[in-house]
Amino acid sequence: MSRRAYRGVALAALIFLVVQVGALALVPTFFEQGYQTVEDPTDPTNSLLYIGAIIAMTAFMLAAFKYDLDQLIRLVIVFTSGLLAWYVFAALVPNGLVAIALSAGVSLALLVYPEWYVIDAAGALMGAGAAALFGISFGLLPAIVLLSVLAIYDAISVYKTKHMLDLAEGVMDLRIPVVLVIPTTLSYSLLDDDFARDANEVGDGENATDGGEPAGAVDAETADAEAADAEAADADTDADADESDPGDRDAFFIGLGDAVMPTVMVASGAFFSEAPSLGFGALPALNLPALLAMVGTFAGFSGLMWAVMKGRAHAGLPLLNGGAIGGYLVGSVVAGVPLVSALGLAPYL
Repeated sequence: MSRRAYRGVALAALIFLVVQVGALALVPTFFEQGYQTVEDPTDPTNSLLYIGAIIAMTAFMLAAFKYDLDQLIRLVIVFTSGLLAWYVFAALVPNGLVAIALSAGVSLALLVYPEWYVIDAAGALMGAGAAALFGISFGLLPAIVLLSVLAIYDAISVYKTKHMLDLAEGVMDLRIPVVLVIPTTLSYSLLDDDFARDANEVGDGENATDGGEPAGAVDAETADAEAADAEAADADTDADADESDPGDRDAFFIGLGDAVMPTVMVASGAFFSEAPSLGFGALPALNLPALLAMVGTFAGFSGLMWAVMKGRAHAGLPLLNGGAIGGYLVGSVVAGVPLVSALGLAPYL
């Protein structure tokens, strides 16, 4: 990879780390604030309901793009961003009015000036809040089921049906925190990027290098998204696809869901596992299963970035979720937690 590509990968890794550490820090506070969203977090059917909601949201967004309701999608995502920001600020800021003002500021910034660093900051805030909410609401078995099914769904939707790539084409130009924008050059501006133009150029084998070419596939709902652009999808089937080095692009894109979903395993492991805390004062919930789930996530992240720099659209969740689950299970065994308990199967045996 070029030096620019390494800088972009380092920034993406930093955002992933912020989301994971932020979620771990929020887990105890969210539970104390009563943010747990289900009555029985150990019930695996909770995962199936959420997966159904993802499919329904995907269908809604595809229909909205088909009927030119793009701005409706943008408003929904911006409102959701403010709502998730409020969850975080309300848990951290004693004054309720200040929390409301800060969360409204997040939504306003996304509406008025959606530059890449505004989107990434909002995305990191949303990601940490969403992962913490899911982490305390999905027990160990539901979390494993959720991540496993989403990984399979992601692979099917990117490599077989390709409807997630169609969704990506609609999402990219909205400039919303469904995706994290990773610039590789300081001069890059998301506001100046013309995705429609870039997508049209692909069919002629003329991929632009000003940042419009993405690197992944999008999974678009509030806290579950992966990244890409129609450009990479077309390049997969175009015999005259761009032969330039993908690492020389000015930016690439990673779905927010790529950061959130594996972090759900981290947060769930920290909250529900029998393993003792590692005793870090700033992260009291951190234990060995959660720590190795983080390590596994970054192992999957490394594989994903290697694939992304080849210039093709890739499903991120198979690698990322697989790494998080694998790391969590290894951490559980090392910590002395029986595998049956680590999998959340003990109540059923």
